[in-house]
Amino acid sequence: MQGTQPCIESHSLQPHKGARTRVALTLVIYHSPLPLVDQTIEQDLEDNQAVRGVIFASGLKREVFTAGNDIKELYAPQTSMSRYRDFWVTSNVFLARLYRSPLVTLAAIKGACPAGGCCLSLCCDVRIMTEQGHIGLNEVAIGISVPLYWGRLMASIVGAKSAEHLCKFAVLLQPKEAAAVGLVDKLVPSSEQLLPAAEAAMAELLKQPDSGRMIVKSRFRDEFSHEWEAYPEQEVPGAWAMLEAPPTVEALEATLQRLSGKKAKSKL
Repeated sequence: MQGTQPCIESHSLQPHKGARTRVALTLVIYHSPLPLVDQTIEQDLEDNQAVRGVIFASGLKREVFTAGNDIKELYAPQTSMSRYRDFWVTSNVFLARLYRSPLVTLAAIKGACPAGGCCLSLCCDVRIMTEQGHIGLNEVAIGISVPLYWGRLMASIVGAKSAEHLCKFAVLLQPKEAAAVGLVDKLVPSSEQLLPAAEAAMAELLKQPDSGRMIVKSRFRDEFSHEWEAYPEQEVPGAWAMLEAPPTVEALEATLQRLSGKKAKSKL
């Protein structure tokens, strides 16, 4: 995830009659450690009876929702299995808990939304995206596999056949393509219109009482979410073996060099 801590801004969405005054917050993420984001959601939002929904939005000036996981945390020569375990378990526990959050969750997707950013958005109840950008689980393109529960999550949204194809071939869908397969729910023409559209959608979603919605969401999501939350520790040994393998190290090295603007030594 992309600064030093999340900036949380309260937006005055118009509540329906009888609703709590403060109905939703926008969580603007720059470059935040996931434990801090997880703590923010659990302690400041879910435990706050005045908050009923949260909008995830990018604070970056560039047209990027989130570039996902820090590739340096996956590059074996610069990390360790112990560090990777902490990183991987922390990130997936956060995502699994977000998926079953009793809050109404909405991803306001500005521009690029690959890999971990895509997974974060898939954990939300609703996804609204600009008409410029791309979205998908494209881990295969940098030499690693799509995490098991990330792929299953996508399959639950777009169907198994489409999800397998998209993940297997690292497809990054254009916004209109993503909307056509149900990966995003609504498109807006520009980033300037994104947050107002997200706030309007949140206000509409919060017109219904919380109690029934929370029960329905729990019934659809809790079993999968708890299975996912328990799985990352089991995933670590196999994933670390993949990350240590020379072809993966070479592919990730090439990616890091490309992102840093240096000439890649590998053939990727």
